[in-house]
Amino acid sequence: MKKIFASLCVLALLFASCNKSEEAWTPLFNGENLDNWEKFIGPPFEGHEDLAANAVPDSVFSVVDMDGQKVIRISGEVFGSLATKDTTFQNFHARLVMKWGTKITKELNCGFLYYGHGPFGAGFDTWKSCVECQLQHGNMGALYMIGEDIVLNAETEKQGEDYAYKPGGESVKFGKTVERRKILGGTNAENEVGQWNTVEIYCVGQQSVHVVNGKVTMRTNGISTLKDGKEVPLTGGCFQLQSEGSELFVKSVEIQPIKEIPAELLK
Repeated sequence: MKKIFASLCVLALLFASCNKSEEAWTPLFNGENLDNWEKFIGPPFEGHEDLAANAVPDSVFSVVDMDGQKVIRISGEVFGSLATKDTTFQNFHARLVMKWGTKITKELNCGFLYYGHGPFGAGFDTWKSCVECQLQHGNMGALYMIGEDIVLNAETEKQGEDYAYKPGGESVKFGKTVERRKILGGTNAENEVGQWNTVEIYCVGQQSVHVVNGKVTMRTNGISTLKDGKEVPLTGGCFQLQSEGSELFVKSVEIQPIKEIPAELLK
């Protein structure tokens, strides 16, 4: 009986430990305001210069009520960045729940940016240098390198003039130095426009994995920055949300520390 009781105690402790790990999420949006974020407004879109006059930070990035819950609203009227004030995020599992609005200035386009560093304005006179997990309609979960200094590798295949992520494909270097900054996603897992999507980013060291609605769309390794012509490992930074052409709503954005990327995502 004592052995059975001891075994049950061990199982209970293991169960509690697992639950604690699963619940170890930290919200980056506090559900009330954007006090822990910085707002930066970039230039207007060509042909929509008239929108720039009224596109102040608090109108481009705001908190609104939706179905009894406070959510982040991004207007998409001009280029803009909503960046976490904390610039030290590393070894994480980040999770964003978002959906498109109905007001479209240019196209259904946005991005969930990670490993942000340096000043605003490095990319399109707006964003900090970073790696982008695309939220663009039809290309959600793809990758783009913003700024002049990002370098990384990914397994890909050629699709016309573009490269697309393909597990087991040729390992190709991307970045400004090789004039390749864009990698198409390996699969289209986006829900219908108007429905919520769950977009996840796993990062440990110089590796990253993008997951859209439970499906892996991108894996990278060797993420680095160029300093004095040399590649220096890039292993952390801030998060940014883009204003880039369309209204977007964010229900939640949260982060969980991890020590390794789950093995099932690396197969």
